[in-house]
Amino acid sequence: MADFVPSAYRNSTSSPDWLNKGDNAWQMVSATVVGLQSVPGMVILYGSIVKKKWAINSAFMALYSFAAVWICWVGWAYNMSFGEKLLPIWGKAKPALGQSDLIAQSTLPATTHYYKGGDVVETAMVTPFFPLATMVYFQCVFAAITVILLAGALLGRMNIKAWMAFVPLWLTFSYTVGAFSLWGGGFLFHWGVIDFCGGYVIHVASGVSGFTAAYWVGPRAQVDRNRFPPNNVLLVLAGAGLLWLGWSGFNGGGPYSANVISSMAVLNTHICASTSLLTWTTLDAIFFRKPSVIGAVQGMITGLVCITPGAGVVQGWAAIVMGVLAGSIPWYTMMVVHKKWSPLQKVDDTLGVIHTHAVAGVLGGITTGLFAEPVLCNLFLPVTNSRGVIYGGVGWYQLIKQLVGAGFIIGWNVVVTSIICIVISLVIPLRIPDDELMIGDDAVHGEEAYALWGDGELYDKTRHSDEYNMPQVGVLATGVTQNM
Repeated sequence: MADFVPSAYRNSTSSPDWLNKGDNAWQMVSATVVGLQSVPGMVILYGSIVKKKWAINSAFMALYSFAAVWICWVGWAYNMSFGEKLLPIWGKAKPALGQSDLIAQSTLPATTHYYKGGDVVETAMVTPFFPLATMVYFQCVFAAITVILLAGALLGRMNIKAWMAFVPLWLTFSYTVGAFSLWGGGFLFHWGVIDFCGGYVIHVASGVSGFTAAYWVGPRAQVDRNRFPPNNVLLVLAGAGLLWLGWSGFNGGGPYSANVISSMAVLNTHICASTSLLTWTTLDAIFFRKPSVIGAVQGMITGLVCITPGAGVVQGWAAIVMGVLAGSIPWYTMMVVHKKWSPLQKVDDTLGVIHTHAVAGVLGGITTGLFAEPVLCNLFLPVTNSRGVIYGGVGWYQLIKQLVGAGFIIGWNVVVTSIICIVISLVIPLRIPDDELMIGDDAVHGEEAYALWGDGELYDKTRHSDEYNMPQVGVLATGVTQNM
């Protein structure tokens, strides 16, 4: 009967020589838990951290993004990020759908690193011991969560149709550039900029692009800017918990193998996140007299973001230092600088992603340039003998690389995101009309998160307007009660 068992299910001799089932299993699990960060993690977090009237819209922005990125990714974006080189910042666009490619060994063809740009190979091409299908899956969930994080700056006012156009355009012209440049074999990869698992590609990009898009879309209704309480703090914690534990796959999958660097990355991730959360909470308790649950979630996120650029190349004590910095510097920029600097106040960044992702991501890149440990670097990086400043030698040069890498990602995303928003605005209004802003989900989707007005029925807007002395749909309201 053994002769009738399909070859894919047979052990050892019938498996490809290059396949490591442990690596493949770890990579698939890592991809799945990163996917869970988005769906349901960010869907729950976004749907709960906003006002009740925006719960559906905010959750749907995340859900739509996850689906849209998948189709774009396998259609053209994967190979723009990890395929054959077209430009120093871009790969060649082509589908990742053919079975002959997907069941073959995964390779990143542009990653062969030559010693000082010559003809001698310093580090061979990245060839993980699992099929291309696994790599496409793993990298897709990274791309998806990047766009979802960006959406945090736009909650509560972006036209959903404009968002539907924004996602594929931003993925194509912004994300793929950062991914190829730093991970896929682009110029920053070969120069030796360290971005272990997305501090720059994902977090700086999403934070800067979210802030830029928020400028072009415009602010929420003034009543929402004045007061925007979460509609369910307990569910915020549930979403945040999925985000935190999902980061084990986020950083643990970065080495493309279940190896010692993967273990270091997971351990450092939780050390830094915990330290940052405790630091942020302590600062809240000292200066505001009360520890904030939402503040604790912000501190958790900044810690996760900060460790991401160097998760597998720094020591545990450095992860603690990075956690203290991640819980204090973004706290200061959000709670002090933002409230005093008018240019920041003019842009309505709903969830403060410029602080939690852009500031924390740049901070992580800089501290990686300080603390990257030589032995760990040699286990992971294409440029041998890389090290952080504190280890002497060429460490100072690594810090310069980190700063230049951050500058490139910031500059590219500001410009490209602005162009995308301007182009979309020529066809679709970027912002929800003022009258619909006063209503929220019912006006935009015809749905509400909580059936509080009847047995599963939507409330009568005419009755609601009369009872609360508010104008009807189509007329700009001047006052809204807090429970809206």
